[in-house]
Amino acid sequence: MPFRMSGYIPFGTPIVVGLLLPNQTLASTVFWQWLNQSHNACVNYANRNATKPSPTSKFIQGYLGAVISAVSIAVGLNVLVQRANKFTPATRLLIQRFVPFPAVASANICNVVLMRHTELEEGIDVLDNNRNVVGSSRIAAKHALLETALTRVVLPMPILVLPPIIMSILEKTSLLRSRPRMILPVQSLVCLAAFGLALPLAISLFPQMSEIETSRLEPEIAMATTSKTVVYNKGL
Repeated sequence: MPFRMSGYIPFGTPIVVGLLLPNQTLASTVFWQWLNQSHNACVNYANRNATKPSPTSKFIQGYLGAVISAVSIAVGLNVLVQRANKFTPATRLLIQRFVPFPAVASANICNVVLMRHTELEEGIDVLDNNRNVVGSSRIAAKHALLETALTRVVLPMPILVLPPIIMSILEKTSLLRSRPRMILPVQSLVCLAAFGLALPLAISLFPQMSEIETSRLEPEIAMATTSKTVVYNKGL
């Protein structure tokens, strides 16, 4: 299903291919970054910690902030590269292929924080060893968002760094030189393989049900349980 982690690769791969297309215009850069962050916003919202209700207005605010940050970073980096006269056209094209990674990684952090900032304001439920709710913690919410944001930085590394390197090598082969129409299908397969490698790797960095010592949380939570540690759902 769309926006579930199991659907991230089939729905996300065409967007990755679009992000990595060479010779991007300003309009195409804006379009693919908008589409990518729109998809990410829905995935982040659908896989958040949903113990507290979140109004639609918060979702819209987060979505607009995430998309604007992504498009601004990507367009800014592209403009800087295009104005760098000391690079040869070939070098400039190679650098432009790597622009999506810093743009997407930094925007992904904004996306997670903005789409889930209600958790920072209201806190998330923490559970004792018997899975009973001890209380609602803003500190646990900060840890949950930090862990999720780190996964969103690691996730695009193989997806947006490996394909440009691999394609720059493959495009020099006689097979693709004589058959330029095969470049896009080959790039799509490379992106699909990179996505399939990156997603399980990024999600496995932190368990979905994370553990934290009660002494590190708010005093009222530490006093409400005899457990030395509690767990919280960080989301995916």
